[in-house]
Amino acid sequence: MSALQEIKVPPLGESIVEATVAKWHKNAGDSVNADEILLDLETEKVALEVTAPAAGVLSRINMPQGSKVVVGDILGSIDITATVVVSPPIIKPAAAPAPAVQQKQASPQQTERVPMSRLRQTVAERLKHAQNTAAILTTFNEVDMNVINDLRSQHKVSFEKKHGVKLGFMSFFVKACIQALKEVPIVNAEIDGEDILYKNYYDIGVAVSTLQGLVVPVVRNADSLSFAEIEKCVADLGKKARDGKLTIADLTGGTFTISNGGIFGSLLSTPILNPPQSAILGMHKIQDRPVAINGRIEIRPMMYLAVSYDHRLIDGKDAVTFLTLIKECIENPARFLLDL
Repeated sequence: MSALQEIKVPPLGESIVEATVAKWHKNAGDSVNADEILLDLETEKVALEVTAPAAGVLSRINMPQGSKVVVGDILGSIDITATVVVSPPIIKPAAAPAPAVQQKQASPQQTERVPMSRLRQTVAERLKHAQNTAAILTTFNEVDMNVINDLRSQHKVSFEKKHGVKLGFMSFFVKACIQALKEVPIVNAEIDGEDILYKNYYDIGVAVSTLQGLVVPVVRNADSLSFAEIEKCVADLGKKARDGKLTIADLTGGTFTISNGGIFGSLLSTPILNPPQSAILGMHKIQDRPVAINGRIEIRPMMYLAVSYDHRLIDGKDAVTFLTLIKECIENPARFLLDL
């Protein structure tokens, strides 16, 4: 007599009511171990792994790939008393080759239709909502990366040896943004109905591109972290994002976002707000360019910076002041190192 253990959709997180079955890692009839990963669920924010509640044989799959499910739905069942039956592999007969002329004609016509992931759908909806709701403007500046480059060159070996993480650019920009946010607090605020909600904490989102779409994990209490702690946190969150291991807590509550299109070669762009935040910084590719320094032309490593902001809340003066402060901090890092 068989005994069945149901596989149910687990809690998905606050405000998330639906998920999509992204992939089953087991087929009906396969043996499974307790806590072995059975399938992946994809929500509007993160991917979740569903594990086997008990050992046995996966006797039934109720929700195949692509199914929409909610918390408590029965995804399948495990027969905890069944004997494993190994089925021979199914060998499909090879399809007869089409005539060469037909193959050639059908090749400017080939298309592939793939369902949009829940994460991609949500990203699209949120970005379009931001464009439709906020009065988005962008202001630009450029920053001389020479001092930062020299600091990294001088200390990158000892920094990595001591802290076990590379000294990147992101920690400098996180520190610079926090300094600027403290001096221009309206940029760290958000609109809440007819009120302005000022945030006296600094949870900095770092945009990460994954195969599933753009996600923005958050570095918590970034103002209290050292350079090494920021670099470790960013590296850990980036790995979790690429591995699909981010949790709801990793993605919620940011007050300001930094996006680095420069890693893909972008020279200039206008980043879109990450609602309900009111501003976002766009970093770009570092490029050697001729600039005037004390009346002389020199070749310097320059980066264009962009701050997109919600003009309903942030005036142009505040946005320009904010971006100028970031530029000053990067070109003279003693400013935030000495809290000047």
